[in-house]
Amino acid sequence: MSHATSGMPAQRKPILRGGLAAAGLLALVASACFASVPSASASASTALPGALALPEPTGSEPVGTTSLHLKDASRPDPWVPAVKFRELMVSLWYPANAPGRQRAQYMTPMESELLLRSGKITGVPFDALSKTRTNAFTDTKPAGRKRGLPLVVLSPGHSKPRSELTSLAEELASRGYMVAAIDHTYESVGTSFPDGRVATCVTCEIDKDPAWWGKLSKSRAADVSFVLDELTGSRPKWKGARLIDSSRIAMAGHSAGGASAITAMLEDSRVRAGVDMDGTTDAPIPDSGLSRPFLFLGRQNTYSPGAGDPAATWERDWKNLTGWKRWLVVTGAEHVSFNDLGLLTDQLGIDNGADVPGTRSMEITRAYVRAFFDLHLRKKAQPLLDKPSARYPEVKFCAPETKTCE
Repeated sequence: MSHATSGMPAQRKPILRGGLAAAGLLALVASACFASVPSASASASTALPGALALPEPTGSEPVGTTSLHLKDASRPDPWVPAVKFRELMVSLWYPANAPGRQRAQYMTPMESELLLRSGKITGVPFDALSKTRTNAFTDTKPAGRKRGLPLVVLSPGHSKPRSELTSLAEELASRGYMVAAIDHTYESVGTSFPDGRVATCVTCEIDKDPAWWGKLSKSRAADVSFVLDELTGSRPKWKGARLIDSSRIAMAGHSAGGASAITAMLEDSRVRAGVDMDGTTDAPIPDSGLSRPFLFLGRQNTYSPGAGDPAATWERDWKNLTGWKRWLVVTGAEHVSFNDLGLLTDQLGIDNGADVPGTRSMEITRAYVRAFFDLHLRKKAQPLLDKPSARYPEVKFCAPETKTCE
């Protein structure tokens, strides 16, 4: 399922302080889930501390990264109304002039603990995910000319941190893109702020219906627009933002983040193209249509004639996508196959239900998402998107009109 929820007890406090005793964490994160991993409660069987690693990007550019702490004073937080502003953490990845000295941390130890506890993962140190080897270097000097880099915004699944999209972000940055991944505060099991606070998942305890998921998409669209304002406005919050070409902006997301891509495109014309990776779409496209390019990329079981999750909403929206569009499914994939969690659960020795290995599913995800952005932000022909490829036989092209995938 792309909208994963839990009936576990609700958490009591939305903010943790660094160093909070581990005994108090379980109750605070029990309402979240670990990316719908079927056997997440089993013990991890193989990984040792420091053994986790992301695949190297395939582009020629070294990758730099930095984090931004942003506050939108124009609106209160949608989930904690007592907070009179919306506070976000954003990670940026970009092509760098040269490799740096320090590889970026994948996530903080507290974020790692919260995520592992939320999935009842045992047999592995709680800080293990924070030690995942990345391929980006912290605060290295960006490369490129002024207004020369396309920008891709990334949005993670509900209850998941922005770090779950790092492999995709590093790949795009190595190919000359600026990438901004957003942690949607109080929608993730853990978001660390520079002063040591950790916001936990308030939305995980809420009873959810289709209208609620529509509210989530609307809120995320507002987050995206605010981040674009902060990066491309007259006074950008990061000096490297001058490299962004504000006429070439797109968005991709996983699960709820992918669903939010359509909403963001409807709300903000600056988002020129979008990708939904295995996410049920919540806010219907109006009858007037959406003419900008869009890619659905999901599991095989997301397309069965007349039914499925998220196939039913994709079928509904397909009719009102009036521009370039594709519907691709990956045979043997599961929900986690389109982000880092598929890779990391494989390395931890946890069966995540997928028949395709995490390394292979990430290779596929990178290839097709990259091709989509190269076509629509760089106007480079992409035969990979025209028909099935012998290189990626797992990928099927779906035609809702005939209810076939081949």
